[in-house]
Amino acid sequence: MKIAISTDSALDLTKEYIDKYSISVVPFSVLLGNETKLDANFDTQEIFDYVDNNKTLPKTSAVNVESFIEHFNNLKKDYDEIIHISLSSEMSSAYNNALLASKDVNGVYVIDSRTLSTGISLLAIYAKKLVDSGLPANLVVEKIMARIPYVQASFELKRVDYLYKGGRCSAMQLLGANILRIRPQIIVKDGKMISGNKYRGNMEHVVDCYVRDVLEKYDNPDLSVAFITYSTATEEMVEIARARLKDAGFKEIIETRAGATVASHCGEMCLGVLYINDGEHII
Repeated sequence: MKIAISTDSALDLTKEYIDKYSISVVPFSVLLGNETKLDANFDTQEIFDYVDNNKTLPKTSAVNVESFIEHFNNLKKDYDEIIHISLSSEMSSAYNNALLASKDVNGVYVIDSRTLSTGISLLAIYAKKLVDSGLPANLVVEKIMARIPYVQASFELKRVDYLYKGGRCSAMQLLGANILRIRPQIIVKDGKMISGNKYRGNMEHVVDCYVRDVLEKYDNPDLSVAFITYSTATEEMVEIARARLKDAGFKEIIETRAGATVASHCGEMCLGVLYINDGEHII
């Protein structure tokens, strides 16, 4: 049985790794004024320029049921079964749309990742390795589901104006963050984005503190792979995060740029480290 691994474009994975792990990606849409673009098909700097010029966030649109049906049917031309891993159902209608579409296409398993960005990529890469090991689709799904609660996905933000524009923080929180130069941490928990630690100072210092704290709190990582994912970042920020992850013993550290769907909600100068916190995992 040939099994396809599918996700939506919120996974924020580079083309190199999408090709390496044969992951099929269906894109979200992003509306910049009257212009609709597909996620991952344009430079996210356009997002930031649009917000600066228009003082409002672009609108992101989940993949609809009809597009999912088309996506799944195209995959079924070459595969017997499909495992689709979706952006958290708490953040988007994409999961429910994929689930509805799966009722019209035989052999499709739809998984709610309960995470976002390269948290989805971690699960997709694991799924591909399981498929390559020869496991049937139902057991692959079972093993993925078991790991979902252990996906550590968090980000450090320089500014909170995008959160404010998106209704995720109040005017008072925005004012306080600006006056005190607070750099908030955002954690994905139970499929939702919540506030974490608050830091102050330049972003290089903040990233150092943030990564150290994450590694201390989530101290049972699967060291096979970790992601450094950012909307924009200085070289120093990325290298500090990489050095901390390397010191922690991660064998592979993958650097990726957030796509339009994620960048639209976090803004510039946002960096996260992501890994699965359930210890050494043998396929």
